[in-house]
Amino acid sequence: MDSALVPPVTARSAVLSLLLGANPPTLSGREIIGAMDLFGITESTTRVALTRMVANGDLTRDRGVYTLSERLAQRQRYAQPPEQRDWTGTWEMAVVTATGRSAADRVALREEMRRQRVAELREGVWTRPANLRRRWPQALLDVSVCFESRPTSDPAALAAQLWDLPAWSARGNEYLALIAAVDDEPARFRTMVAAVHHLQTDPLLPAEFLPVDWPAAQLTSLYDDYRAWLAELRDSLAPVR
Repeated sequence: MDSALVPPVTARSAVLSLLLGANPPTLSGREIIGAMDLFGITESTTRVALTRMVANGDLTRDRGVYTLSERLAQRQRYAQPPEQRDWTGTWEMAVVTATGRSAADRVALREEMRRQRVAELREGVWTRPANLRRRWPQALLDVSVCFESRPTSDPAALAAQLWDLPAWSARGNEYLALIAAVDDEPARFRTMVAAVHHLQTDPLLPAEFLPVDWPAAQLTSLYDDYRAWLAELRDSLAPVR
């Protein structure tokens, strides 16, 4: 398996991936250990990871039940893509106007904008087609002016300038092929984790901008099926009450 496409998954990442796929993000220690064993991670390694994650504030623990901290639960909300709406040709624009911001603040804003599927046209100028049904993050509103406009140039060319769509499509189709080819559960788990990370970088553009072989819908369907399988697995591992 191509390690560049499917890197190793640490015990911490595996636990987080399992909980991020749960609703609510709460599992018993028995459920987590059972799932991790299926994914090729030993009980002792899982217990060490759980202890460290509680100590680091990643998880809370109450009578043997583990729950994502609020900080990480927010990642679960980010994992759900915003709803799309009909595109009328306008673009969202955000122009950063605040000065004197620290390097850490600038990095944090860049990360937030990437999570919001917005691209940087030039330093401090962010944009994307206005086809998402969501609000600008408060962190951006605090430091910028936000509005909608229409580009004077070809919008498809602008989208191609901001996002490398052929590369994203090619990588996504490689994940589809890898998922179809895996024949053991640890490999399937690692591949799904990597594929979902890629899916979370989908720019969610209007359909008219996308290559014909755009794999996002197929990846989303496979992930939904995998989450349903994880839910069944979780139920089978849950203690009888």
